[in-house]
Amino acid sequence: MAAVEQQISSIVIVGGGTAGWMTAAALCQHFLDTPVQITLVESSQLGTIGVGEATIPTLRRFYNKLGFSDIDVIRATNATCKLGIEFQDWHSPGSSFIHPFGLFGLPVKDTPFHHYWLKAQQTGNASDLADYSLGVNLAKQDKFCFPSPKPESALQIFDWALHFDAALFADLMRTHAIKNNITAIDGKIAEVVLDSQNGDIKTLQLEDGRQINGDLFIDCSGFAGLLIEKALHCGFEDWSQWLLCDKAFAVQTESVGAPIPRTIAKAHQAGWQWKIPLQHRSGNGHVYSSQYISDDDALQTLIENLDGKALHSPRQFSFKPGRRKNAWHKNCIAVGLAAGFLEPLESTSIALVETAIDKIIQSFPKAAFSQTEVDKFNQVTATEYERVRDFIILHYKANQRDDSPMWRYCREMSVPDSLNEKMQAFKSVGDLSRSPWEIFGPDSWLAIYSGFNYLPDTYAAEVDNMPTEYLNTNLAKMRSAIKNMVTPVPSHLEFLSRFCAYKANTQ
Repeated sequence: MAAVEQQISSIVIVGGGTAGWMTAAALCQHFLDTPVQITLVESSQLGTIGVGEATIPTLRRFYNKLGFSDIDVIRATNATCKLGIEFQDWHSPGSSFIHPFGLFGLPVKDTPFHHYWLKAQQTGNASDLADYSLGVNLAKQDKFCFPSPKPESALQIFDWALHFDAALFADLMRTHAIKNNITAIDGKIAEVVLDSQNGDIKTLQLEDGRQINGDLFIDCSGFAGLLIEKALHCGFEDWSQWLLCDKAFAVQTESVGAPIPRTIAKAHQAGWQWKIPLQHRSGNGHVYSSQYISDDDALQTLIENLDGKALHSPRQFSFKPGRRKNAWHKNCIAVGLAAGFLEPLESTSIALVETAIDKIIQSFPKAAFSQTEVDKFNQVTATEYERVRDFIILHYKANQRDDSPMWRYCREMSVPDSLNEKMQAFKSVGDLSRSPWEIFGPDSWLAIYSGFNYLPDTYAAEVDNMPTEYLNTNLAKMRSAIKNMVTPVPSHLEFLSRFCAYKANTQ
């Protein structure tokens, strides 16, 4: 028996901000030649979280599909380029490594590069894994250029993302959406009226008396979960037993020096601090566990570790790591913080907005849906969140800090079975197989494993077919090739000045 389809002629998005306007911009393009009407309701009385200023490369694919070039977005959002994240003090105090958007080394036939590097490590050639990544070496030297569109070798492959002003990006998406016939309504929701027959959302009652009806509602209301939770009581899966950080202070500061092409994530005793360089300022925040530090001490830690003058009083927000039990419930789909939140580490919040939007579009090849689409959406969303969760937990589990109770707890805690199996597969045989619906690929996992010195006990047997001297010669050639590629690349500052009309802050 065919699944019963529910036709839609109107979509209502609740909440603006980055998630709401990204959703609106993408859906208006998808439904452009259909009679589906799209309305976005936001309240100018309510603020947005607005701390997510670092992204991963998937965002560039998102706005490219909407017709925006990288230069368009960099100029419109005061953006800088991001080649990866530098983790300071995570493995142990004084340590540092970079998780790049790119590859490490050259594989040989079907054997991944890291197996050859592992043999070299075990036979006395103690070169750093970072020496085999163009992305890492560009980041370390504060250089940037666009990747080669036709790389001659895997050594030339790297990717990049943006540090941007999230509010300006939301404005860019808003302008695009309104040009494409989105109806924008400024109003505060007083009541969500449900259909007495099937429990679906029927009407949004605004405080000024207006009523907004719709067939499909998309909840971009942030942590409040105004529709998915407060109205529909969907339920929440709490992951705070693994992700201890539950609060953050965020503050913008004046820029100090030239903006660097990487995010800084610096570990502190009960959490970590981000530094995100934009063209016109820097974004900073201290993410921490309220179990292990007081709010006053967390704020003081942030203030003591700022490079520039604060532009406003630090803002605090609280969160519970986890996800909604179902991101799509009845005729409501939760996107962004309304669907779940892990923490700012690895800049996944906006990426999960992108994947949610992509799944919505795939669910609507026509203006109708059935329970089949709902079930698939929920299954994939749950898996995506769990994969990201595991990747973030790894950063805490693998630490070797012994200077505070939080880090000791994280090192000793049990982890989800899915992560434990993945870690054991790497530890025993160097396996980096990519799981379905996983945002981060094998080289990202390798960067974190290596950065924490969590390395396999052995390497693939076929590596021994290559003589050690020949192996070392080829590794040296790779390192030399990367150095030669980095040398002529302009500085990140030169790139921004040349291509993006950047003018340094002289104040």
